[in-house]
Amino acid sequence: MARKKKEDEPKPAAAWMNTFADLMNLLLCFFVLLFSMSTIDAQKFEQIAASFSQSFSIFQGGAQAIGDGILVSAGMSQLNELDEYINSTGKAADNEEVPEDLKLEEVVEKIEQAKLEESEELAEKIDEAVQEQNLEGIVDIEFTSQYVQLTLQGSLLFDSGSTVLKEQSLPVLDQIGVMLERYAESTIEIEGHTDNVPMSGAKYSNNDELSGGRSLSVFNYLMEHTNLDPAMVKHSGRGEYVPIADNSTPEGRSLNRRVEIRIYNSLSSY
Repeated sequence: MARKKKEDEPKPAAAWMNTFADLMNLLLCFFVLLFSMSTIDAQKFEQIAASFSQSFSIFQGGAQAIGDGILVSAGMSQLNELDEYINSTGKAADNEEVPEDLKLEEVVEKIEQAKLEESEELAEKIDEAVQEQNLEGIVDIEFTSQYVQLTLQGSLLFDSGSTVLKEQSLPVLDQIGVMLERYAESTIEIEGHTDNVPMSGAKYSNNDELSGGRSLSVFNYLMEHTNLDPAMVKHSGRGEYVPIADNSTPEGRSLNRRVEIRIYNSLSSY
């Protein structure tokens, strides 16, 4: 009687495969741990997404897009769906293929536009407050995609070479403090600037120290007379390095001696 052929028995796995599998598990745990420790400013992301929904219609019902997490919580693998979002804006027509760098550029432009519109809206509100408090001609207002800036001339605030606030400037700072309290949740920055005339025979040895001392004086006054959170207010001296006018004329030097107060919008990187 013919003997049945014995079925092949599975060969044991090579020893190196067990070691490799353990290593992969350890790497997976390591990256999961890194991801768990990372943080995302969810509030700021939701604000950006909501702004997109209102202005550009990139997301279908902004809040819903955030809730579903189409582009975020599902991970980087979902970025291949970006074509659908870009095409929905009408930028790519007739199934025309759009280069990846162009699509990214459009998204960046829309983000900047959203920031600029928020700053413009904030600037309009501050301008109304300036007019209500009769500060026109005393406070200049400008804005960028990051912030709204209030500029006060140094001659209003300080005597030459001094960091002590003038008495006549205090009512102006009181009114500005009231305006800033309306935006207490925003990051606020105070910058001091000087002309390029060297310091001589004064308490401060150079313009860097003088500009820093002046910004600190404004900061201290606002902290003492408002409810602003010091953690949300920054101050710094920029010396003579960021002029806005020609330092070769008295008029230009007068313009360069100034204090700038910036209110950053909710979509800014600060």
